[in-house]
Amino acid sequence: MATFLYKLGRSAFRRRRLVALLWVALLAVAGVGAATASTATSSSFSIPGTEAQKAFDLLEERFPGGSADGATARVVFKAPDGEKMTDAGHRAEVDKAVSELKDGSDQIAAVTDPYTAKAVSRDGSTAYVSVTYAVSSMELTDATREALEETGTEAREAGLTVEIGGDALQAVPETGAGEIIGVVVAGIVLVITFGSLVAAGLPLLTAIIGVGIGISTITALANVLDLGSTTSTLAMMIGLAVGIDYALFIVSRYRAELAEGKEHEEAAGRAVGTAGSAVVFAGLTVVIALVGLAVVNIPMLTKMGFAAAGTVVIAVLIALTLIPALLGFAGKRVLGRKVRKGAPVSDKPNAGTRWARFVLRRPVAVLLAGVVGLGAMAIPAASLEMGLPDDGAQPTSTTQRKAYDLLSDGFGPGFNGPLMVVVDGDKSVADRTVEVIKGLDGAAAVTPPTLNKAGDTAMITVIPKDRPSSVQTEDLVHDIRDRSGDEVLVTGATAMNIDFSQKMNDALLPYLALVVGLAFLLLMVVFRSVLVPLKAALGFLLSVVAALGAVVAVFQWGWLGSVFGVEQTGPIMSMMPIFMVGVVFGLAMDYEVFLVTRMREAYVHGERPGEAIVTGFRHGTRVVAAAAVIMIAVFSGFIGSSEQMVKMIGFGLAIAVFFDAFVVRMAIVPAVLALLGHKAWWLPRWLDRVLPNVDVEGEKLHKELAESPGDPDGDRELVRV
Repeated sequence: MATFLYKLGRSAFRRRRLVALLWVALLAVAGVGAATASTATSSSFSIPGTEAQKAFDLLEERFPGGSADGATARVVFKAPDGEKMTDAGHRAEVDKAVSELKDGSDQIAAVTDPYTAKAVSRDGSTAYVSVTYAVSSMELTDATREALEETGTEAREAGLTVEIGGDALQAVPETGAGEIIGVVVAGIVLVITFGSLVAAGLPLLTAIIGVGIGISTITALANVLDLGSTTSTLAMMIGLAVGIDYALFIVSRYRAELAEGKEHEEAAGRAVGTAGSAVVFAGLTVVIALVGLAVVNIPMLTKMGFAAAGTVVIAVLIALTLIPALLGFAGKRVLGRKVRKGAPVSDKPNAGTRWARFVLRRPVAVLLAGVVGLGAMAIPAASLEMGLPDDGAQPTSTTQRKAYDLLSDGFGPGFNGPLMVVVDGDKSVADRTVEVIKGLDGAAAVTPPTLNKAGDTAMITVIPKDRPSSVQTEDLVHDIRDRSGDEVLVTGATAMNIDFSQKMNDALLPYLALVVGLAFLLLMVVFRSVLVPLKAALGFLLSVVAALGAVVAVFQWGWLGSVFGVEQTGPIMSMMPIFMVGVVFGLAMDYEVFLVTRMREAYVHGERPGEAIVTGFRHGTRVVAAAAVIMIAVFSGFIGSSEQMVKMIGFGLAIAVFFDAFVVRMAIVPAVLALLGHKAWWLPRWLDRVLPNVDVEGEKLHKELAESPGDPDGDRELVRV
């Protein structure tokens, strides 16, 4: 592989104008496709094989035209203190609002009158209007949304409080300036790392091009493939991080080759042949982790994984082709000013060298400190409660959150998450089901059954006593299912969330086994070792559990919640563990591959195990530390999102990268390798014969170049960049 990539790097360097033109053309085509594509009309959320999905499908079949998947909204009215919504003046204002809603859009399926639907609280202070649409929230027109938002304007002027909740107001999450700040921080780190604006600008430029192509392609295909807004958010998050990192690896190695006296084209070829091999395998681990999300068998998650994986593939291809092409344009400007002026390279040990020597002197102490520290951080993970955020997790300034609170105060917390019970039977079966549910502790209210025209299916609405994301509400769902017959199914947003969480729990171990197993085999091929991949996998598990503990402490327990904008604590998003396993594993392997391949390269060139560790850290620490800080900055930019899910993902990934890069890879890994010595690179002979030799460290490439005429430095020495 190293030989092939070496030739690819030299070719891209020589034909830099053509390569650059091709990538710009791809960006332009993707941009035109995104600009001309029709707006995504839906973002369906289905969970195949679950009871909630079966009930949903039964409703679609037995209640045709009922818009079971249609958007919903609740317009909540609250009277001033001392007054009631049943007062004549207030009632007239509500009647006006109902009329406005009915006439405001042809997408509306039904609007209920709170006075005939018994939607007035017992104390008379609060009333709500239920609005059902014939289409999903993604299909609502701007005019329909505006009509909903303007509902109750006259009522507000008359002194009433009017707030609106429901998924009809669902919009693309706002992330503010967070991502821009993340990119700016990345730029500063790159300038400090390279000491050259040109060298710092290359990773940023290529990462933005890669993300631009990826996001534009996702936007162009969103309508065809039914992709939601979160899909592009994840792709942007991952694409920016790996795009900058992979380019950073190549540029760093290129500068090292130039510092050894190589010609520019030769340096580009060698950089792509060596660091490029690490990039390919690091990218493969990320792709495996993201594509592996398909084992969960949730279409939305599968699409998110494939879309993000596609962005990673683009980042790898750009690093292998566009980076050497741009290095050809940059010339000597890719080096720092002092180096360009001929200043000698300092022979003083750098921070990486000093740290590696410290670890070699005290490997047991460093190992214990790292493991105990991460173990302590992991303790909160034992209290993990999982669910999906609802309007109660929205910022308190939003109308959705205000409507949620008004309904909770007026009707009880469970009113925000009603359960829909579907009975596949006649009225007698439905009546028996109602009696059973009324006898359950968690049910606050049960409506009479509503039968379809054929009389063979009924719908029953159940109001839980507690809020939608509580354990008590989850217990109620399980009680209804356990105590009713097979003909009784529970669905609704709350039940769907519960089933989703359960499915994520069930899929976690198989997913972990698949991803870690495949990556273990891949790393065994890369490092020609059994213990190094095993150590890499165990270290990752430790860092991801510690990160999950931090997420629980902040978002579930509320520690430092105000610092991160957490206004409502609650269960952790049910897809969080899967995401952290998938994404962080792939990213963690970036550092593992780049750092340890330098050690492996030194070891196969004859250095002793301890010397190889120092060599790997001398050349890799600065780059890996910069890459980690960049990733942390990019992920942290998403903590400012208005959507709890995006905020939680950003925080979780940022803290996980911090733990993995600076504790596991920088401390635990060298300590373990120091203790193992030569055994770290042990591989059974039969396995050595079976595994393909991909030559990631470029040993074969170096021999070929050493044997070719005109290459006097076959036994070159590694130098610090």
